[in-house]
Amino acid sequence: MKGTWLKWTARQLAWIKRHRKLPRRAAHLRFVKKFRRKDVTLAAFGSLCKRKGWRTGRTGQYVPGSVPHNTGRKMPFNANSARTQFKKGNRPHNTKFAGHERVTKDGNIEISINETNPHTGFERRYVQKQIYLWEKAHGPVPKGHVLKSVDGDKANTDPGNWRPVPRAMMPRLNGRWGTHYDSAPAELKPTLFVIARLEHAARDKGKRAGK
Repeated sequence: MKGTWLKWTARQLAWIKRHRKLPRRAAHLRFVKKFRRKDVTLAAFGSLCKRKGWRTGRTGQYVPGSVPHNTGRKMPFNANSARTQFKKGNRPHNTKFAGHERVTKDGNIEISINETNPHTGFERRYVQKQIYLWEKAHGPVPKGHVLKSVDGDKANTDPGNWRPVPRAMMPRLNGRWGTHYDSAPAELKPTLFVIARLEHAARDKGKRAGK
């Protein structure tokens, strides 16, 4: 009973220690039957084993090489569960097929294409849509260059709206010390683009001359 001390004989303690490797519930049932100890609950039996450090040796985890007990067994048919099971060839309702688009936190549009993902091995991967369409029309983006939206709208993925520019030129178009190209009026964008290109070319020429 709660609040009372259970007494254990030396013979009982020796028996429990000797059978500590048995599953706790099975050992408890055998103990109660053998010693007629109906006053010993499973919880009390388990607490004694913990205090004594008599562990079963089981962690509840499969170790490498272990075979699950249900390997090779088929689950019994149940009409209720069968209604919610995936049928062979079915796809989840949220499967993202090739052509699916999503918007990144930076505002770029990504599209799912039928190319193996080099990181996961999956049959499809997401790429930036403007790069995908531009490279289909013009070939690979030149080395050291990135694509810049002409009208400042990242959602406009038409290849004609993007130009390859040196990566080092991007700070002159954006950022704290840039021209804030994307938010500038449409009529000023061509001039700002030319200025940024000339400034970049002059700085690049100066760096080469100083070598």
